[in-house]
Amino acid sequence: QVQLVESGGGLVQAGGSLRLSCAASGSIFSIMGWYRQAPGKQRELVATITFGGSTNYQDSVKGRFTISRDNAKSTVYLQMNSLKPEDTAAYYCYARSFSRDYWGQGTQVTVSS
Repeated sequence: QVQLVESGGGLVQAGGSLRLSCAASGSIFSIMGWYRQAPGKQRELVATITFGGSTNYQDSVKGRFTISRDNAKSTVYLQMNSLKPEDTAAYYCYARSFSRDYWGQGTQVTVSS
């Protein structure tokens, strides 16, 4: 059974940093990443990383966020720096395994101005 367990959300002032972690279990994951959803908005991609380390970022977070993964631990990280109020959202861990998509329960990130 696949499980994704997120941690690391919280409240931070604008300009601050947070690090999200997501530990996955139950399979091998070709792609892992993070999506976010703000109130009243659609869920959007933040960043993804393949098993081989290739990354993809939403334009608005490039240069501020860094995604990484530890394949031995099946864990993906999102280092978020220079946070802005518009980064406030629920952040969801994502993982793909054998053409199936899996989601974490979400962790709230709130950036105060």
